[in-house]
Amino acid sequence: MIVLNLKTYPESIQKALQFSDIAKEVVDETGVRIIVCPPTVLLHEAAERFSDVFAQHADPEPAGAHTGAINAEMIKAAKARGSLVNHSEKRVADPSRIKATIDRLHEQHLESLVCAATTKEAAGIASFSPTYIAVEPPELIGSGISVSKARPEIVINSVKAVTEVNHNVKVLCGAGVSNAEDARKALELGAEGVLLASAFVKAKDPKAFLSGLASAFE
Repeated sequence: MIVLNLKTYPESIQKALQFSDIAKEVVDETGVRIIVCPPTVLLHEAAERFSDVFAQHADPEPAGAHTGAINAEMIKAAKARGSLVNHSEKRVADPSRIKATIDRLHEQHLESLVCAATTKEAAGIASFSPTYIAVEPPELIGSGISVSKARPEIVINSVKAVTEVNHNVKVLCGAGVSNAEDARKALELGAEGVLLASAFVKAKDPKAFLSGLASAFE
């Protein structure tokens, strides 16, 4: 599985729908599951064009008087299939809010992909039963240095720790994933997939890059 977090890069604001079309083409050609996380204001439009879209963030508040909240009902109404939670650039300091967000997403039959900076945090989040956990040391995000190569022990230990707590939770590898070799290494270490951003968004040929990345899953 490949998760593309488009963040709010200028390229993403301008080309989020084009990136969604590219993801659909690569899925059709390879059969690899690809999730696209577009900027929030483009969530519905992206989901109209591509069936596997996640929000970049979700809050635990229900529908109601919660100005600025991005709740599960809104995400479902936008036709997205789930959301990232606790990304390093949108940290949720209170673990109880992470759990509440996961529960709210699942109540709406949406998937949850929760980010963890360390093995210890990943193990703690596993007890909340998210759909996925992405392990991504913050210092490697956007570095071009993949955690699967620079710090493989984090991936190995996190997969082990999460499985011991909840064997139903799948672990992804994030931070610095830049090419197919990084993805292959992550899979060898026990991860189910990868989470990445800038390597795709800023690629000279995004489709060629994504097709190459998908080849690691064949």
